[in-house]
Amino acid sequence: MPQVLSHQQLIDIAEKFGTPTYVYHAERITEQYSRLTDAFSGIDATFFYACKALTNINVLKHIKSIGCNIDCSSVNEARLALMAGFEPGRVLYTSNNIAFSEIEAAKELGVHINIDSLSNLEKFGKKYGHSYPVGIRLRPNIMAGGNLKISTGHSKSKFGIPLEDVDKIVQLVKDTNLHIRTLHIHTGSEIKDVDVFVKGIEVMFEAAKHFPELEIIDLGGGFKVPYEPGDEGTDIQLLGKKVAEAFSAYAKQYGKTFRVWFEPGKFMVSEAGYFVTKVNVLKQSGDIRFAGVDSGLNHLIRPMFYGSYHHIENISNPKGKMLPYNVVGNICETDTFADNRMIAEVREGDYLVFYNGGAYGFEMASNYNSRFRPAEVLVKNGEAKLIRRRETIDDIISTQVLD
Repeated sequence: MPQVLSHQQLIDIAEKFGTPTYVYHAERITEQYSRLTDAFSGIDATFFYACKALTNINVLKHIKSIGCNIDCSSVNEARLALMAGFEPGRVLYTSNNIAFSEIEAAKELGVHINIDSLSNLEKFGKKYGHSYPVGIRLRPNIMAGGNLKISTGHSKSKFGIPLEDVDKIVQLVKDTNLHIRTLHIHTGSEIKDVDVFVKGIEVMFEAAKHFPELEIIDLGGGFKVPYEPGDEGTDIQLLGKKVAEAFSAYAKQYGKTFRVWFEPGKFMVSEAGYFVTKVNVLKQSGDIRFAGVDSGLNHLIRPMFYGSYHHIENISNPKGKMLPYNVVGNICETDTFADNRMIAEVREGDYLVFYNGGAYGFEMASNYNSRFRPAEVLVKNGEAKLIRRRETIDDIISTQVLD
């Protein structure tokens, strides 16, 4: 059974550190990483945690300690990774519509680099030639993911260099003597269908024929995690089996083997996270019961932004009568976490926990309405440790230039 934090542990944390608070379970992160390494033990696979999901440096240090590498979406994430102790060779930076100066900065850090535009690829080749191996992010023209907002590989996506431009890439390599070591794709998030990854492999194998120095095929991430009770995630064991079969068949046919890279983000931390809130107000409007909590879309934007589901439990009264509630926030906007959700009877002052709080929760938080971002707590070896204090008014004004 997966490791979970108990209701009482979460209540104790809420009473000690206040609410709202994000809580992360280190051992569950370790468990998720072990699932990956076990499933892909039959292939030369390396995992880079996609840290855009959660970048608290204490979490990054834990991820380093268990042997996982790190994937970064900005040069600042790469700097954080180095601050957390990752060696440059364990850091992957994938650019996305950024100024070439940021790629130059990443190169100076000595990290692995993926480039996603012909423009920046040409600039890189002209400046560095064959001296610094680089990866190319391709757009595979595959529709995948939980919804359009998190699908990144389809034909209208902003991400990557379109497959139909492979000939242009080949010409750039010839003109600038680029060293292409990696081909990279990422088709989306919340991908349950294993065959989507297999289709991506086929695309990569075809493209690989154009790059004789290629060593690595990076299949990105996007593994689905369960959100609703009874929901199922990506079958990681089946995926590992199919990936191994595909790469083995390619090696037999063409006599060439590749290393395989993956970039799991949500898979690593989502289920390890809990968001604990307190009920401020109960309201009745006709047959609608509102449970208003001490948070809002400024702390957890996913339900309003993506229509995402987060399972919610009343940990103060778990055996209460099940009743339908609209769980809403305290922001001056419509910020609904759940509609007509069956929850054990809620009273003012009760603690509600939102599950799957580890990915894109705090990371996407803001100070909207000039409200403070919440605290973060890491539970490791049974000990709850504050890893980010709750903000104060001084934090709100700290970067403002006062007259």
